[in-house]
Amino acid sequence: MPNVVIDFLEGRTIEQKREMAKRVTNAIVETLNCKPEAVQIIMHEISKDQIANGGVLRCDKD
Repeated sequence: MPNVVIDFLEGRTIEQKREMAKRVTNAIVETLNCKPEAVQIIMHEISKDQIANGGVLRCDKD
């Protein structure tokens, strides 16, 4: 069973997540020759106060 973990900043719509899940699943099915039901995608939404670049929180950059 292929497992995919995707981390991204919060704020995406449910429609965007659905489309991403569909496209990622299709790519895995095509390249690994497996059934769509075998593909598991785990999405981690990260808030802007839980990620930093160069020592600065992302929420402080906006």
